[in-house]
Amino acid sequence: MPSTPEHRKSEHLKTVEQRLLWLSHWMIHHANHIRPKVDGIKVGGHQASSASMVSIMTALYFSALRPEDRVAVKPHASPIFHAMQYLMGNLDRERMENFRGYGGVQSYPSRTKDIDDVDFSTGSVGLGVAITSFASLVQDYIAAKSWGAGAPMGRMVALVGDAELDEGNIYEALQEGWKNDLRNTWWIIDYNRQSLDGIVREGLFGRIEKIFDAFGWDVVKVKHGVLQRAAFQEPGGDRLRDWIDACPNQEYSALTFRGGAVWRKRLLDDLGDQGEVTALIERRSDAELAALMENLGGNCVETMAESFAAIDHDRPTCFLAYTVKGWGTPIAGHKDNHGGLMNSTQFAQWQAHMGVPKGEEWAPLATVDDPEGFKGFLAGVPFFAKGRRRYRDDRLTVPAVAVDTSREISTQMAFGKILDDLSKGDSDLAARILTMSPDVTGTTNLGPWVNRRKLFARTGQADAFIEHRIPSTAKWEFTPLGQHIELGIAEMNLFLLLGAAGLSHSLFGKRLFPIGTVYDPFVARGLDALNYACYQDARFMIVGTPSGVTLAPEGGAHQSIGTPLIGMAQDGLAAFEPGFADELAVIMEWGFDYMQREGAGDLDERTWLRDETGGAVYLRLSTKPLEQPGKRVDDAFRQGAIDGAYWLRKPGPNCSVVIAYQGAVADEAIAAAGLAGEHRRDIGVLAVTSADRLNAGWTAAQRERARGNSGAVSHVERLFAELPATCSLVTVLDGHPATLSWLGSVAGHRTIAHGVEHFGQTGSIGDLYRHFRIDRTALLDSISRLTHGPAIR
Repeated sequence: MPSTPEHRKSEHLKTVEQRLLWLSHWMIHHANHIRPKVDGIKVGGHQASSASMVSIMTALYFSALRPEDRVAVKPHASPIFHAMQYLMGNLDRERMENFRGYGGVQSYPSRTKDIDDVDFSTGSVGLGVAITSFASLVQDYIAAKSWGAGAPMGRMVALVGDAELDEGNIYEALQEGWKNDLRNTWWIIDYNRQSLDGIVREGLFGRIEKIFDAFGWDVVKVKHGVLQRAAFQEPGGDRLRDWIDACPNQEYSALTFRGGAVWRKRLLDDLGDQGEVTALIERRSDAELAALMENLGGNCVETMAESFAAIDHDRPTCFLAYTVKGWGTPIAGHKDNHGGLMNSTQFAQWQAHMGVPKGEEWAPLATVDDPEGFKGFLAGVPFFAKGRRRYRDDRLTVPAVAVDTSREISTQMAFGKILDDLSKGDSDLAARILTMSPDVTGTTNLGPWVNRRKLFARTGQADAFIEHRIPSTAKWEFTPLGQHIELGIAEMNLFLLLGAAGLSHSLFGKRLFPIGTVYDPFVARGLDALNYACYQDARFMIVGTPSGVTLAPEGGAHQSIGTPLIGMAQDGLAAFEPGFADELAVIMEWGFDYMQREGAGDLDERTWLRDETGGAVYLRLSTKPLEQPGKRVDDAFRQGAIDGAYWLRKPGPNCSVVIAYQGAVADEAIAAAGLAGEHRRDIGVLAVTSADRLNAGWTAAQRERARGNSGAVSHVERLFAELPATCSLVTVLDGHPATLSWLGSVAGHRTIAHGVEHFGQTGSIGDLYRHFRIDRTALLDSISRLTHGPAIR
């Protein structure tokens, strides 16, 4: 065969494929069988799931992709991804040797834990697939804006394990993509037909193809490699093809595992005719026959490269790539190979088969015949040409955020007014705000913002009610200039879009301020995707509203209980629950700046919080109007609202009790303090705006003291520093009482915690507050019991 550029490229791709196969499997073998075991347990690493992807990933990264493209690698293909980075010189041997160890490369690709160039973290299956469609939507959003000029525009690609398609969030994302005219998205399915516990059900992908087609995707079936296609052209080849296409998944896997001799017997038994088909089979040795039968499209780097190169449009495309799980290894096809590993004997034999000399296992080019020519090929691969593809964008100035507090107002209403005020201005920050909601835009007070800033669509759509002059408070026009995306009722999609938009500064070099609203109890419906977004260090603001049993007539299904604990436990998320509108204004102004920070993670010695690292923000808001405390501008209030708490009523020197509250129960706490003050002196009222930040600072200060820094004192410790040891605490919020019950441990004060522990019910606010004992009467009763005085009524 003449040495044409196409032929040389094909040969280089095959070399890359074999190098990645070896390096990934050696890394896993080294971690499990050579590296000293500290815990005595299997390290793992998914050799077979990596092997099925090696040809696909080689063709994709070394032929099809460009630097502006972004990829979510299926979790179990992470060894191939790390091997690829190592081959390209982007990852050192030390981290490879420490695969799945402390400081080594991660089990699953991670934007924040790995040093190699991960576009999207994966791990919780299905989420890495779906986020690519939302990243594509964000890309189109940026491209439609005047400030988006110059942003890199590419394809959003997901490498998908076939068993991932059992995940429901994928189908929710497909529907949302169809509604938003999705484009520039590829999903490449590794159809190895094996999951963790068994074989994918026969005929399933016929159904899945129809689903993709129904949502406007092109489906490209890549079933046969170049060896098979060549064999099909031989006399009798059509009968071999029919046999392959009809063979059940389990049968094909079992025959693959057993090898060439068994393939020969089975094919001759089923097809042997002492004529053309027999001759086709007999022309090949056992090894050649096995190679032919395992040469499915997804295991053929040449076929995959051709399939990718054939796409010349921006329609969403699903590649169904047939593969053999464990391809190219002794465990290929075995139904137990998902978490299985080659043993030492198998691996030694395989090493000899791969031609890797002992002592050169880590050598990137150990088996390469022409190292200089191969290096030249690698140097010219477009995807890697620009190095690490992490962008930055300048921090934007945050305008002053304020709200009128001259009348009764709820925090939800105040949130809507703050955004409406921003929408009237021309600040750079307001231009970069992108709001979104899963069909609860109007009921979470985003309506005024949307009326002014409009809904986003790549092509304009008129509002028929406006055209027909029908009065409506929602004047919603779809336009490329719009700044709101209305989602269907799927909270997973909300958090995936927040995650994608919250990475826009890094993915596309253009900063967004994503703000999502959701009914607070339904934060839990998207919790996996919320955790996923935070794990990637996405920057966004999620507003959970309305919340708690304060949403009285709605009943238990709409009344959140545990969300304050979610806010405290979720890494990467600063959770707040303000009671008053001016607190919310201060927090939102701080939050817009916090979402832009990218510091090194040094602790703030005032609070012992890692505020300079930045993060996402969670606001738990309420529909309950409260009488506002009047205009407050003092620094102690403003800083306290950000740090997590401030004294609404400072305790006196003889304080016997402090009422600490969070959120909408502010009026009950204030009323209880006033009534108790008729009998007891110096009562304090602590306004907690963030149990999350108070607790985080306290635990961080304790860790710092354990390291020998006796001067480490947290914000809450300073607040409690002058309280008498005999003082007691009564805590209350419309949420789980554990949110604030820990306050008694700060300085050893006796504490009674009030909150909601059981599903709510319908009724008035007063009814439910009495039922759950979060009203002023219950607080007074606890004060009496704690201070051993007469009951206060």
